[in-house]
Amino acid sequence: MLISEAYAQAAGGTTDMLTSLLPLVLIFVVFYFLLIRPQQKKMKEHKAMIEAVRRGDVVTTSGGIIGKVAKVQEDGIVQIEIADGVKVKVVKGTISEVRSKGAEIDDGEKAETKAS
Repeated sequence: MLISEAYAQAAGGTTDMLTSLLPLVLIFVVFYFLLIRPQQKKMKEHKAMIEAVRRGDVVTTSGGIIGKVAKVQEDGIVQIEIADGVKVKVVKGTISEVRSKGAEIDDGEKAETKAS
């Protein structure tokens, strides 16, 4: 009689495994929607913002430097003018914010405005 009771308990073990994995799956789903997905969306927006940086934009770097973009190079480097005649080269990825969009200025127009 003791043997038959032991077999009866072993038969119910498959549903226990399913119910023990269900909370882990639910936790992963919650983490995905609350942490992973919003972070991926934020990274995508930041990448699009960096790709859209143009000459004349006022930007802030992750180090806190605020300046106007003087030149955008193809190799991922941006030249930022932080004061009159002071230009700094920074990596595009360190730009944390575009404060204001500036209009494209041709070198000819820039020379004319300085001459006047």
